[in-house]
Amino acid sequence: MIEIDRLSKVYGGVPVVDDVSFTIGRGDICVVVGTSGSGKTTLMRMINRLVEPTGGSVRIGGQDTRAFIGHELRRRIGYVIQGNGLFPHRSVAQNIATVPQLLHWERARIAARVDELLSLFHLDPARYRDRFPGELSGGQQQRVGVARALAAEPGILLMDEPFGALDPILRGKAQADLLAIQRRFGTTVMLVTHDMDEAMALGNKIAVMDGGRLLQYAPPAEIIARPATGFVADLIGSGDRPFRMLALDTVFNHVEPGTAAGDAIDGHASLRDAYAECLWSGRDALPVVRDGRRIGRITLATLTRLAARP
Repeated sequence: MIEIDRLSKVYGGVPVVDDVSFTIGRGDICVVVGTSGSGKTTLMRMINRLVEPTGGSVRIGGQDTRAFIGHELRRRIGYVIQGNGLFPHRSVAQNIATVPQLLHWERARIAARVDELLSLFHLDPARYRDRFPGELSGGQQQRVGVARALAAEPGILLMDEPFGALDPILRGKAQADLLAIQRRFGTTVMLVTHDMDEAMALGNKIAVMDGGRLLQYAPPAEIIARPATGFVADLIGSGDRPFRMLALDTVFNHVEPGTAAGDAIDGHASLRDAYAECLWSGRDALPVVRDGRRIGRITLATLTRLAARP
């Protein structure tokens, strides 16, 4: 658990982060969203003390982070930046092994961890461990950057605009990879972004910042239904609110008895995806499958009702 208590940072008399307090539960994904200059990156960097607070405190597992030597604290916390920051002169395996080597892990343990993470990110270890970053695609570099941050088995992962440089298709895949890896390891994640779509797709909790202040901290559904300020409402987009709510729920939760013609949709798909498919294909209902077996249908009428009254 991460407790942020009245945290502030002042530069030249100007507060960049102004009296911010909230708690991130263990195993949660907290997404901090705001426009440029809102203080979100400075807030994140005060978690691992890359930036020292002017006031307030951060507690991890109940312990004040000021009780740790800075570099020792950072070795316990994974950190991913936009562009990944891979060392160009070091191989993929050497990049991933950076922190375990600093922690004096045994070679066999490091090698096993490198191969485990490459496999989890769908990069064949035999094919990729000895390559250099310049030989990888942007998406592959991003996956190696996240693997490096997870190498020493940290309980916390900080991510600063990690997918900003990726095209929309790769970005969606990277987000799905992050969710799968986070579920596997139970890592507590704090991710900074300016993209509300990304915040809604990834966050259990969303912190909205503007002008260094925390405007709202709540689950995505609450932020969509009850934005705390006009700025929060503008970030969501008034016309998009029903569709954002549909994106938070799955087809499986609203499947109905009956059959429908045409290609099926997976029960794990979002209601927003199902609604788009109905409108695109001109169908009034879609068959729903789970584990390859048809289990019912989802109707356009149901989707329209849920969009109108989320």
